[in-house]
Amino acid sequence: MSDRVPFVDLRAAESELAETLESAVLGVVRSGRYLFGPEVEAFEDEFARYCGASRCVTVGSGLSALELALRAAGIGRGDEVIVPAYTFVATWMAVSKTGARPVGVDVRESTYNLDPELVEAALTPRTAAILPVHLRGEPADMGRIGEIAGSHGLFVLEDASQAHGARHGGDRVGGIGDAAAFSFYPSKNLGAMGDGGAVTTGDAALAERVRALGSYGSRGAGEYAEGGSNSRLAELQAAVLRVKLGVLDEWNARRVRLASAYREALGGDDEAELPDVESGSEPVWHLFVIGHPHRDACREALREGGVETGVHYAALPHLTGPYRGAGPFPVAERLAERALSLPMYPQLDPGAPTRVASILRGAR
Repeated sequence: MSDRVPFVDLRAAESELAETLESAVLGVVRSGRYLFGPEVEAFEDEFARYCGASRCVTVGSGLSALELALRAAGIGRGDEVIVPAYTFVATWMAVSKTGARPVGVDVRESTYNLDPELVEAALTPRTAAILPVHLRGEPADMGRIGEIAGSHGLFVLEDASQAHGARHGGDRVGGIGDAAAFSFYPSKNLGAMGDGGAVTTGDAALAERVRALGSYGSRGAGEYAEGGSNSRLAELQAAVLRVKLGVLDEWNARRVRLASAYREALGGDDEAELPDVESGSEPVWHLFVIGHPHRDACREALREGGVETGVHYAALPHLTGPYRGAGPFPVAERLAERALSLPMYPQLDPGAPTRVASILRGAR
């Protein structure tokens, strides 16, 4: 094992697929088709089938996917959308960009995901949608969320930006809710060589509206019926994603093995709070996050030991910017003070979890 353990190593991933990626990229360069070409069309078809959805529309980023899916569902000014308190700010921001208001709900301590048992108390006559996040690659409780949404006539949009390939109740995320939003940021389980995103859905009309909104609101023949945006995936990125989609299940399986190794290595540490996996959930471990009462001291000890870590998220949405004061959300706040993200990527040395655990036991 080298002296340094990076938090994520994108070069290792690209090196593993170097020959195939180079061929795919060169094919796009030689084609002269850089937008609206066959690679995007093929990827949309392949990714929709992978997720168990009938439609996939690619866009420019995960934030765009969230926003455009909400807008395509008719959500806007005067509406409210239920969002988890523990998430990246983009989840809340996408709601705001539609003109609707994000309504935070606290999370389950065991999974960091939206607590469905708190959702109904947050509903009002203005509630139009629920936006659960499959945080860290572990699906939210879509069964219970679906029941609540069904009884109140609410749209369900999955934020699956960290969960490509995860399953809940045997079904892949991206094909469970009314629609799902994905990010293809380079460090994601399915990452491009740049930014990108997608919306998957079983609703053909919603998919076409997402496509129109991402192309200036165009309805064809020079007609622009509503304010849209310029949000699309380049052919080059689609070609890269097609290559990586072919190895996604294998790479996710490596993540699962690494998560098991972390659990075994850290099992004897009474202060390390390990992530739970709910019944029926098959996570893909975009992140492996532990809680620790001495989080900052642990992070410093790991840094001195050559191990890079992350903190997701240093500031929760309701503790920063325009959403400040939307809480309190005591569970989310407690988790955020203790959360420490450990190195996790498919090419990580299998011995890294043992090394990390050894350093953590000596850090207080």
